[in-house]
Amino acid sequence: MLRPKYRAPLALALLMTVPGATQAAESAAAAAPASGLAYPATARGDTVDTQFGVEVADPYRWLENDVRTDPKVAAWVAAENKVTDAYLDTLPGRDVFAKRMTELYNYERFGLPEKAGSRYFYTRNDGLQPQSVLYVRDGLGGEGRVLIDPNLWAKDGATALAEWTPSKDGTHLLYAVQDGGTDWRIVRVKDVATGKDLPDEIRWVKFSALDWAKDGSGFYYSRFPVPEDGETFQSLNENQAVYFHRLGTPQSADLLIHATPDKPALNHTAQVTDDGRYLLVTSSQGTDERYGLTLYDLSKQAPKPQILVDDFANNWEYVGNDGSRFVFLTNKDAPRQRLVAMDIGKPDAIAPLVAESEATLVGASQVGSRIILSYLGDAKSEARMVTLDGQPVAEINLADIGTASGFDGKPGDPETFYAFSSYARPTTIYRLDTVTGKTTIFAEPKLTFDPKQFSVEQRFYKSKDGTEVPMFVVMKKGLDRSKGSPTLLYGYGGFNISMTPAFSPTKLAWVDQGGVLAIANLRGGGEYGKAWHDAGRLANKQNVFDDFIAAGEYLIAQGITGKGQLAIEGGSNGGLLVGAVTNQRPDLFAAALPAVGVMDMLRFDRFTAGRYWVDDYGYPSKEADFRNLIRYSPYHNIRDGVEYPAVLVTTADTDDRVVPGHSFKYTAALQHADAGDKPHLIRIETRAGHGSGKPTDKIIDEAADKYAFAAKWTGLAVE
Repeated sequence: MLRPKYRAPLALALLMTVPGATQAAESAAAAAPASGLAYPATARGDTVDTQFGVEVADPYRWLENDVRTDPKVAAWVAAENKVTDAYLDTLPGRDVFAKRMTELYNYERFGLPEKAGSRYFYTRNDGLQPQSVLYVRDGLGGEGRVLIDPNLWAKDGATALAEWTPSKDGTHLLYAVQDGGTDWRIVRVKDVATGKDLPDEIRWVKFSALDWAKDGSGFYYSRFPVPEDGETFQSLNENQAVYFHRLGTPQSADLLIHATPDKPALNHTAQVTDDGRYLLVTSSQGTDERYGLTLYDLSKQAPKPQILVDDFANNWEYVGNDGSRFVFLTNKDAPRQRLVAMDIGKPDAIAPLVAESEATLVGASQVGSRIILSYLGDAKSEARMVTLDGQPVAEINLADIGTASGFDGKPGDPETFYAFSSYARPTTIYRLDTVTGKTTIFAEPKLTFDPKQFSVEQRFYKSKDGTEVPMFVVMKKGLDRSKGSPTLLYGYGGFNISMTPAFSPTKLAWVDQGGVLAIANLRGGGEYGKAWHDAGRLANKQNVFDDFIAAGEYLIAQGITGKGQLAIEGGSNGGLLVGAVTNQRPDLFAAALPAVGVMDMLRFDRFTAGRYWVDDYGYPSKEADFRNLIRYSPYHNIRDGVEYPAVLVTTADTDDRVVPGHSFKYTAALQHADAGDKPHLIRIETRAGHGSGKPTDKIIDEAADKYAFAAKWTGLAVE
C-alpha cells in the first residue's frame, strides 16, 4: 500500500498521446471487442499539457472529478459497472469461488493482544463478520467481553474500527472510526469499565499515531487543517501538526505541540516514551524512511523542542530508553539496519549495539529486560532476542516458512505476543515469556481445510540484468506438473514494502481449484534493505517491471505455467506495476488484474496523499523525472494495434489514497484503443476505499469476480 510512515519508449508515448489532442469534445463508444461487449461512450476532451517541450494529451481529464459531486462522472461509473456486472454474470466460476472463499474465511481469528494495566485488548472475528470486534479481558485467563462492535455502526458493514490504543492503566480506550474506506479518521474515547463513550471527539485525523499521556489525562495525535468544501477526498494533504487533547475539553481547545508552517510538506507523528517523560516527534516528507526527530521533555512546563536528528537522511525507529539513553533501529551506515544507542545530551554520538547482518533487520522492541529483533532472511521471518546492551540471548523458533509480527511490550514486563502465518496456514497468536523463553499458544484457528494439502516453495530466478530475485510458489500437492497450470503471479515492488508469506483465503481458493500462486519479491521492496529498495525506484523503476516480466518468463520456461495460462495481479503501486508490464509485454499475459493503481504518472502528486510518493517515483515537475515517468506511465503508453490480455481494473469510489480517477482514465483510454478482442473492463466498488476497513463480504465478492475473470482467460477449470 502507498502510505506515509508514522511510519514505454518516449517516442512511442508521444505518438500515442499527441493525436488525441485533435479529437476535441469527441463523444463516441469505443469499438466493440469480438466478445460482443459494447463499452459505454466516454467523452474525449482536448486537454493538452506541454511539459519540457513535449505535448501530452489528456483527453479524459474530466474523469479526475469526484464521483460524489460530479454527475457526469457518476453516470460514467454507473454505465461502466453495468457493462462489467453483465459480463461477470456470465462467468461460471464466480459462484464457485465465492462459495469456497466464504468457507475459507469462516474460521475464528484473533488480532494481537495489547496489555494495559491488568487488562488485555484484542480483536476477534467469528468468521464471516463484516468487521472484527474488539474484546477486553480482565487478566490473561479472564473471559473476553465485547468492548466495541463496529458491525453495529452501518448496515452495509463499511464503517470500520481503525487504530486503537488503551491508556497506560487500561481504564480508557482511544479509538478511530473509518467510514467507507476513507483515510480520514474520527477519534473517540471509551470508558473501558462501563463501555460508554466520553463526549470527546476529534476530526480531520489522517496518517496519525495515537498515544496517551502517562497519567491518562489526555492524548497526542496529528491532524490536517479542515479541507475546503468539496475537497475532502481530493485536496493535497499538507500542514499536518501534532496536538494534545485533554479529556473533557472540546477539540477547539487542543494544545498545538508541533508544527512546521514554513515546511508544509512535512508530516509529524508523536509517541510518548515508555517512561512517560518525553514526547518524540518523528517528521518525514514522503514515503521514504528518512526522518527528523524532535524531543519534548514533558516533565517541564511549556517544554521547548530539542532537535535530535534534522538531516532527513535515515530511518530512526524508537525502541526504548533508560533516562537519557535512547535505543533506535536505524539504517545510518547500515543499509540492512542495525541497533544503536544515543545519549540525547550528545545526539551526534552514536554507540553500536547490534551490528548489521546478512538478514535485513525490520523491527525491534523492548520487552522486559530484553530486546526482540525481527529479521527478514530471503523474505522469510526470523526473530532473535538480545540484552539491552545488544548481547545475544536466544533465537526464537518459528513454526515454518512464514511471517512473524508483533513482539510488542514494555520495560519491566517480560510478556509479549506475536502472530505467525504462512501462505497455507492462517494466523496463530503466541505468547512469549522473555525470561523463561517459554512460548504458548494464545489463540489458534480451527480450520475447514488441511494446510498439509498445499506446498510452498521458494525459488530464485534471474532478471533481465542478471539480478537474482526470489519468488514463492504455492500449489496443491499432487498437482499434475507434467504440463503447465493456470497461474496467478502477484507483485508489488515499491516503497520498501516486503512481500512476505501471509495467509489469504481468497488466493488459497485459487490454489484450491488447481491454480498456481506465485509471489515475486521484486526490487523496490524492502526484502534486502535499502539497496534493494533503491534498485527499484526513481530512475531505476524499470528494474521492477523487468523483474516481474522475468518472473513470468521463468514460470513458463520451468513448465509451471504455459503461454496463455498466466494472469497477473497487483494493487496500488502493484496496480501501476500491472498496468506498466501489460503495456510493455501484452503478449506474455492472458489476463491482468490492476487494483487501485497509480496509472497517470504525470499527475499523481496533485491529489490527496500523492505528493508523498515522489520518493519512489520522482517529481513530474522536474525534467529528468518527467522523461522517466512518461516512459512507463500506464495511461500514456497504451498501444494501438496490439492484442492486449483480458483486463479487469478494480477501484472504489472512496479511495482517497490513490484517487479513482487514475483507474477511470486508464480504463477509458484502454477501451478507446484498438487493443484486441479480449474484454477491458472496470469494476468500481461503492463505499469502499484503498483496501483497509473493507467488510468481509465485499472482499469476497470482489475477489470472486477477479479470479473468475482470470480463470476464464487462463483456462482454469473451476468446479
